[in-house]
Amino acid sequence: MPTENSPAPLSPARRTLALLALALGGFGIGCSEFASMGMLPQIAADLVPGFATDPEVAIAHAGQLISAYALGVVVGAPTLAALAARASHTRLTLWLLAAFVLGTAASALMPTFTSTLVARFVAGLPHGAYFGVASLLAARLMGPGKQGQGIALALSGLTVANIVGVPAVTWLAQTSGWQTAYLAVAGIFAVAFVAVLLTVPYVPGDPERDPRTELAAFRRGPLWLMIAVACIGFGGFFAVYSYIAETATRRAGLTESAVPWLLAAVGVGMTVGNLVGGRYADRARDRAAVVGFGAYIAALALLGIAGGSPVGLFVTTCVLGFTSSLLLPAVQSRLIGAAGDAALLGAATNHAAFNVGNSLGAALGGAVIAAGFGYLAPAWVGVVLATLGLTLLGASIAWERRTWPTGLAA
Repeated sequence: MPTENSPAPLSPARRTLALLALALGGFGIGCSEFASMGMLPQIAADLVPGFATDPEVAIAHAGQLISAYALGVVVGAPTLAALAARASHTRLTLWLLAAFVLGTAASALMPTFTSTLVARFVAGLPHGAYFGVASLLAARLMGPGKQGQGIALALSGLTVANIVGVPAVTWLAQTSGWQTAYLAVAGIFAVAFVAVLLTVPYVPGDPERDPRTELAAFRRGPLWLMIAVACIGFGGFFAVYSYIAETATRRAGLTESAVPWLLAAVGVGMTVGNLVGGRYADRARDRAAVVGFGAYIAALALLGIAGGSPVGLFVTTCVLGFTSSLLLPAVQSRLIGAAGDAALLGAATNHAAFNVGNSLGAALGGAVIAAGFGYLAPAWVGVVLATLGLTLLGASIAWERRTWPTGLAA
């Protein structure tokens, strides 16, 4: 690995391998986060009392594991980003991958629901900081003017995970147990650690950065407004996705073996949306965000109307994956801009906010299901949340145009 004082120029092959190594970490995160949703029936059956007599309530209770992971992201993203303000981005990436290995393995080995809940919280701590630092590293490797594409590249592992990794891990949970599935994901993180160690060049830290200076970014009103956009707006996706396995088997009439294929359809939509969204964000960031939100709201409504049939569920969830990922690069780019000089904090905070949406969506989706409104009701919860997100985005854009150019928003 190059030293701090003599960084070696990268060949095209080395650059490609380094970018793929960063994406592999995102692939592991996608498997860890999203496969948990597909595994809820198996986890609930093993760890939640009363599953046999009232599966809907037990599955909604198991949804707390999703909320615990999301809470870990929310706590870990700004905290680790601030504490690591001076750290080498390369070394920080390696430490975060090591933490993923430990937290995910612990998720498989805990004997009770409560201890598993704690392990999922720990597993979520490095999530936001990893995507933040990986986005910055990827943008640096790709060159100037490609922030949106760098963000998309860092997220590409997560979206590809929904095509290959999440269905495979879900199948593994169904056939060999959810504990085995989590151990397999821990193995993915271990491979990503070695890949980053061997391919990503050393990027020195900045000794002038200070954790207190980084955290001062939270004094910015525009940053909080964009955090609200991500928290509330993306909650709609998770209101649906958190219970997609139950919607498929208990509402659309699909067999359990079809669930991995449904997850793959979502992943295809997410991957294409992410690639399109990265390029769109580099050309017209705000337009990409607004258009993406409009399409995302329409996709949620379409799922609420047509998601009760097998074909309708496959098509609408694929479209939902596309539209939600179309938004991500533009929203993260706006968050980085709103954070000012604290780029790592801004990039990491996007994923903290995203996982507040994860927790909010899972909680509200589980609440309407447990209340007896049915498995398509979360889609309409999603419409409300996404519409609020679009409204807040409009306020953020208006605020930026009024104050950011003169520096008053700081």
